[in-house]
Amino acid sequence: MKKADTVQFLGCHVGMKAPRYFLGSIEEALSYDADACMIYTGAPQNSKRKPVSELRVEEGVALFKSAGWDARQVVIHAPYIINLGNSIKEGAAEFAREFLAEELRRVALIGSKYLVLHPGAHLKEGSETGIKWIAEGLNEILDADESDVMILLETMAGKGSEVGCTFEELQAIISQIHKTDRIGVCLDTCHIHDAGYSLSDFDAVMKSFDEIIGLDRLRVCHVNDSKNPKGARKDRHENIGHGYIGFDLLEAIVSDERLANVIKILETPWVDGKAPYKEEIDALRKGVPADHMSRKPLAPLETLF
Repeated sequence: MKKADTVQFLGCHVGMKAPRYFLGSIEEALSYDADACMIYTGAPQNSKRKPVSELRVEEGVALFKSAGWDARQVVIHAPYIINLGNSIKEGAAEFAREFLAEELRRVALIGSKYLVLHPGAHLKEGSETGIKWIAEGLNEILDADESDVMILLETMAGKGSEVGCTFEELQAIISQIHKTDRIGVCLDTCHIHDAGYSLSDFDAVMKSFDEIIGLDRLRVCHVNDSKNPKGARKDRHENIGHGYIGFDLLEAIVSDERLANVIKILETPWVDGKAPYKEEIDALRKGVPADHMSRKPLAPLETLF
């Protein structure tokens, strides 16, 4: 690996709660000395959404622009309840397509450029079937959408019947998309570790990604340690330096010159009821591990809204 001169575009997941909403999200990210952030436009476990007009978007945009950010540094994550790969439950795929199309419109209204999406699960119908349904759903949505928002398919850990735990599966989806310029990838370090990729040889991982998908599609990287050994297919995030990936590897990854323009987002567990992001961002920038001696479980996402 060759290190970039500085670590850029390093941020974290932040909440969006009343009464400050999007403005509060940007304020929270800046309080951690972040220069990027990721938000959900509403609770990820349900379809309830406030109108974008009530989210104080203009104030938030003015604030992040005053900090020198551009729109791609504010990443939106699609809710977990969207499963484009569900071919067995009547109406499920239609709901997923309609909800994702609406979420895409919300992202465009907010002015962000990236919407991260878990590809979906095939529910024991086989990955080939799941890939087909996911691609068909994305085509239906993107063919009708006229924005410039890019949907980023996230690399998955492989739990259950998840689609997208290999680069080959993601490329199989991408190869079927009509508007390929609207599709990118979000690489999650915990997920690919749990899926069986050896981050200790990150050069080989990047070479494989480039050959199969293309590094030009890599726009966001979720930076998380893992509570489980390589190949566990569990998807349980750990604080930076306290899991099976380790601080040195994660620090090398965020410093990698090939990721210099990739937005990097921490999604690590809270410690003693508080977000650890300021300390972890500082640690990764300085190359010196943060000290998290005690911890509590990851705060439920619903507390962030």
